[in-house]
Amino acid sequence: MKHNDGMLPSPGKFKSEKSSYSRLRHHFSLAKITFWSLVFVFLIYVSFFRAPSSASQTSHSDPSRRSLRTSSYGDAWEKRVRASAKIRSHNGISVLVTGAAGFVGTHVSAALKRRGDGIVGIDNFNNYYDPNLKRARQALLERAGVYIVEGDINDEKLLRRLFDIVAFTHVMHLAAQAGVRYAMENPSSYVHSNIAGLVSLLEVCKSANPQPAIVWASSSSVYGLNTKVPFSEKDRTDQPASLYAATKKAGEEIAHTYNHIYGLSLTGLRFFTVYGPWGRPDMAYFFFSKDILKGKSIPIFEGPNHGTVARDFTYIDDIVKGCLASLDTAEKSTGSGGKKKGPAQLRVFNLGNTSPVPVSELVSILERLLKVKAKKLVTKMPRNGDVQFTHANISYAQKELHYKPTTDLQTGLKKFVRWYLSYYGNGKKSAQ
Repeated sequence: MKHNDGMLPSPGKFKSEKSSYSRLRHHFSLAKITFWSLVFVFLIYVSFFRAPSSASQTSHSDPSRRSLRTSSYGDAWEKRVRASAKIRSHNGISVLVTGAAGFVGTHVSAALKRRGDGIVGIDNFNNYYDPNLKRARQALLERAGVYIVEGDINDEKLLRRLFDIVAFTHVMHLAAQAGVRYAMENPSSYVHSNIAGLVSLLEVCKSANPQPAIVWASSSSVYGLNTKVPFSEKDRTDQPASLYAATKKAGEEIAHTYNHIYGLSLTGLRFFTVYGPWGRPDMAYFFFSKDILKGKSIPIFEGPNHGTVARDFTYIDDIVKGCLASLDTAEKSTGSGGKKKGPAQLRVFNLGNTSPVPVSELVSILERLLKVKAKKLVTKMPRNGDVQFTHANISYAQKELHYKPTTDLQTGLKKFVRWYLSYYGNGKKSAQ
């Protein structure tokens, strides 16, 4: 089967008014309470769930930890790491990509490899969604010469070992527990991956010599209940609508702390509804396609008073270009061996398409491409953390990264459907 459609071509006032003062003061007090509540939860988690002597560290029910215990990191393994990290272009960089078997991680890794950069991936291949899809992405990258280490970003020993082998100039941190709704089922997984995992990685990076520059995935979800559109990086982000959004906001505050104390160069990217080939099965465009082909009904959410639900759908190739531009413009960290020697770069960018599309239109496009009429079930949007509308202001990314999305939803979905039908065989192969 051919999956060429999934791969990226080389990408070369706040107004102060007396009438609103008390209200603003109230909002900021709530923001502080929210943030410090997250910190408190995190400290409890570290104290009770991540202690080295804890039985949870060696739980037989956790496949990712089992793989860490049984994997052999010997000479052959080290040789594979070195080979994958070899830089093949004159001005190439050496990048550790976390979450490399994920949707965005796979595309970013492949694009970096194609332009001659040295890449080593790490992924724990958890079962949040079909691990077989992650393994297929892994095979795709292995054919391109990218090695993915199977391990967890909370395993600081493993991360330090990788930094001992390779002097990474950059880290592309994409590993995370994704999904808004799943946080209501398994909240601890979000703290484990999105807060504790980020801290583990930053602890290793701060101690590295030289320290790498870090680009990491935040989320457009941090805008939460913000009603000002389009969303700008200068807008308030202290009203998260989901635990996922809260952990990503906490991540941005943690990044600020490590930048301030240790001189780490950090760039956060707020992705807006990324879609495309090799995507995530839990995303609407993906499971809509699956259910339409199987003749199942699909939920079409509407907001209060029959309001439209819309998303700023952003095609994967455009997101990859933004990721690579962030890496290429990232300044060096200023610390050494855990000690800061000067101010370091700290940035946050929106990466979106700037053209929100109603979900109903998304479905109409899929119907035409799949040549099947969808069975639509219009229902009120549940209170599960989703928001009604997203819209990115990308002027800052345009200025600093020369970021310019070029793929409209019709074009991007056409490429996705072509890949989907090839990979899953017109729905005959199960898409879990």
